[in-house]
Amino acid sequence: MERYLYLRDLISRLLEDSPLTSVDVVEDVRHLMSVGEEELAFDTMCSWIYEDSLPITSAYHDRLVAAARELGTLNSVNKLDELIED
Repeated sequence: MERYLYLRDLISRLLEDSPLTSVDVVEDVRHLMSVGEEELAFDTMCSWIYEDSLPITSAYHDRLVAAARELGTLNSVNKLDELIED
């Protein structure tokens, strides 16, 4: 249970700091977390950041990569480095 809460908090903080503006996408990510699909929630968030070509900072990218390692979903952050704008 502790790991679940840790991962949920980790993704929630990343979501709050994300450049996502679509209420529907944010709600989808939150819904996926609420049903225990943390990896899918994280992948969804990363996919939409990439698909919408939303700029991110290198510090935020580092946080995403660290989270991907925690979750074991390194493919989620592929190509996000292309969006770094500092």
